[in-house]
Amino acid sequence: QKQKIFFPNLDGLRFFCFISVFLYHSFATDYNEIKATKIYGWAKYIIAANGNLGVNFFFVLSGFLITYLLLVEKQKFENIKVGNFYLRRMLRIWPLFYFCVFFGFVIFPKLKLILGQVPNETAHLSYYLSFLNNFDFIKNGLPDASVLGILWSVAIEEQFYFFWPLIIFFIPYKYFIHSFTAIIIVSFGFRYANAHNDLILEMHTLSCISDMTVGALFALLVFRFNNLKTLIENAPKWIWGVLYSLVFIGYFFRKEIFYHNDFLFALDRLAM
Repeated sequence: QKQKIFFPNLDGLRFFCFISVFLYHSFATDYNEIKATKIYGWAKYIIAANGNLGVNFFFVLSGFLITYLLLVEKQKFENIKVGNFYLRRMLRIWPLFYFCVFFGFVIFPKLKLILGQVPNETAHLSYYLSFLNNFDFIKNGLPDASVLGILWSVAIEEQFYFFWPLIIFFIPYKYFIHSFTAIIIVSFGFRYANAHNDLILEMHTLSCISDMTVGALFALLVFRFNNLKTLIENAPKWIWGVLYSLVFIGYFFRKEIFYHNDFLFALDRLAM
């Protein structure tokens, strides 16, 4: 019987990623009276201000899990069945993704007409059909249908799923660390060159790919060094206290730490 590879330790991190993103999108109002209250400012601009980091870390988790699975497959079968990998990703993601696309481009405009509003969709269908909609978001801004606006991260995931198994398949194992490090450096350089364009920094594939690659690098280390996973799991509590304290400081004092110059600004995503 095939044994399923599962890291239950990561479920807690998934929860924190989710609640971070959830809070980031939770505090919105058109009422100036609410905006003027201290509790609203505290919730929106302190507690939830950096909630988008949850998406970044979801990318890290994807890079870790996908790379680890591919490494195990390559070791076991001395090959990777790229077609089977694509099929699994398609069955897992495409049905819901394309339902959201259909709702955004077909149903949502009709609902607006029924409610007496005028549809004003700026998004282009071709980008969404080809999983390039993060570039459409960068070019044309937030779509009229909010269900389309949240799909940019899925597009980046799909682009990663397309290219990554090919990298693992074609590049010799001994060059993985060099390749992963090179990708991280290129991604950092791209962010540094675009340090004043928020949409590119947040949504461009070259900006986000370092997140996945950091996860992939840790997957490679855990896979290559058998005792590393055990060392991490059995690390003294004070080490975890220090690490979580650093995360806390980086999360709540992100602006004070990283927003001083372009270099630190570009380093922000990688460091976090």
